Parts: sequence; structure tokens; C-alpha cells
Amino acid sequence: MRYPASEKAEIIRLVEQSHLPVRRTLEKLGIPRATFYRWYDLYQAGGPEALEDRPSRPSRVWNRIPDEVRVKVIALALEQPELSPRELAVRFTDEQKYFVSEASVYRLLKAHDLITSPAYIVVKAADEFTDKTTAPNQLWQTDFTYLKVTGWGWYYLSTVLDDFSRFVVAWKLCTTMKAEDVTTTLDLALSASGLDQVKVRHRPRLLSDNGSSYIAGDLAEWLEDKGMAHIRGAPRHPQTQGKIERWHQTLKNRILFEHYYLPVALEEQVSAFVEHYNHSRAHESLSNLTPADVYLGRGQAILAERERIKKQTLTQRRLQHHAAAA
Repeated sequence: MRYPASEKAEIIRLVEQSHLPVRRTLEKLGIPRATFYRWYDLYQAGGPEALEDRPSRPSRVWNRIPDEVRVKVIALALEQPELSPRELAVRFTDEQKYFVSEASVYRLLKAHDLITSPAYIVVKAADEFTDKTTAPNQLWQTDFTYLKVTGWGWYYLSTVLDDFSRFVVAWKLCTTMKAEDVTTTLDLALSASGLDQVKVRHRPRLLSDNGSSYIAGDLAEWLEDKGMAHIRGAPRHPQTQGKIERWHQTLKNRILFEHYYLPVALEEQVSAFVEHYNHSRAHESLSNLTPADVYLGRGQAILAERERIKKQTLTQRRLQHHAAAA
């Protein structure tokens, strides 16, 4: 059976992130070890593009990235070491107005020994909503997560995340996980979105788990007063709130590298990362747009501009190749 390159890359990611030994993981996936290691060698040497099944290539490649562009890509990688190859490719295309693919950036970084570990974490979700959101503010996901302040104990981060754009609409660092903490965060979300100032046909629906604060009568009364419907996920099925669970994981992966000794220090770090996540971090599931690009409705214009840059870049490379071959 032939697998497309995208499935090969996904299998590699699953094996890299699995808590099981490689042999057992591959047995569950039904992939022979020899086949997997052949794919993995290709991936390590050439990135995702090397997993494509293709005939032998000609000695001259018409769309080879010019050396001066390669130098700029490496310079950006050294300047922004926290960015993954995907994020670097998007950042370079947007800032330099010159298209480079994720695979090309990966190969460049690999050649310069700048690839350290996978820049992604695979989170599996079992089911999807039958009726997916089609615009911002149709459905908000909310949940708490735990963060520790040394000497002070546990604090609880309450977040409201827009399902369509993954934009963090509002958040609050709390000392408890009560219904009033939820309603306070939702008040902040309504204010931040402007929905407390305008009359809309449908208020956002709220998606949560079955925690005590979310099944409380006080929250039900507050939601009824605001005209908001409430959806709760099935018990013991956190995948239903997969987007906000993924947000919590991303947040903790970035801000928990150091200890915090004052609540205000933790709050500052959360605030800084929310700003980065909403406005600077290109999200793979959003076609490498930021959540703010999608939430604020400017995403399609950005994608159209990137497509224009890509066509212009490839045309330029083709003309340079013809000139060199003449």
C-alpha cells in the first residue's frame, strides 16, 4: 500500500510523540519497521518534501532558492530560534515578500544543524462536531487549567476561546474555580468582543466540560439572562473541548520553563503569551494565519497576498533558470 507524503509525515509524528516503544507503536499502526525507518531517514535528511514518491529529478532544478535568499532565511532562523520551520517559512514570506516553503526551510536548517526536536505535538481527537462553526463568535470554548506560583500555591487560569478562529477572547487568573469566576471571564469576553454593546441575532454558544463550576445553577441563570446557550461535552471525553485543551498545552509548553514567585509575575507572562498567540503565532490549522487574522476578518486578504507572492517568486525563479541555461 502506498501512502501519500502527508500520511507518512503524520505517522512519523505519531511515533515521535507516542509514550509506547517504537515497535509497539508501529504494530498498532500496522507499519513494518523497515518501512518506517526508511521513511524516517528520508524525513531526517530532506524534511516533509522528501517523503513524496517521485521519479528521478534532473540535474538542474529550475526553482532552486537563490543563495542570497538562503542567507536571509538562516539569518531569520538565528534571530528567531523559537520559530519552527513552518513558522519561519510564513514569517519570511510575509516580511520579505518572497515565497519559501516549509520543506525548503527545514532542509536549510537541517543542513546548518539548526533542527533540534520536533516543532509540533500531535493531539488526537476522536470526534468532530457535525455542524462546524463558520464564523467568529458562533461558539466559545471555556475551561480552567492549573498554574503554580511558588510559595503561594495553585492558581487557575479561566479562558474563553473562539472556536472558529482559536482567538483567546478573554482570560482571568483566579484563586478558585467557582461559577462566579466563569461569569467574570465571560463578562470580559463579551466586553472584549463588543457583544455587550450591540444587539445581535444570536449570542455565542458556550462549550464546556462538566466541572462543578459549569453545572452550577448560578452559571445557568447568568447564561439565560445573557441569552447564551450552553453545550457540555460528554463525561470523560476531553477531546470535545480539544481546541482549548490544545491552547492550554501550548501555553504551558512556553511559559512553564521557569518558576514564578509572585502571582503578578505569572499574570504578566500569561498576558505576554496571549498577545503573542493571538497576533503573532501562525497557526497550522488556520492555513498559517494568526487567530487575530481570522477573528478580525482579514485572513482571506492575507492568503490572497501570499498566493500572489508565491506565483511571483516561482515565475522569477523560472526566468532565472532559463537565463542561466541559455
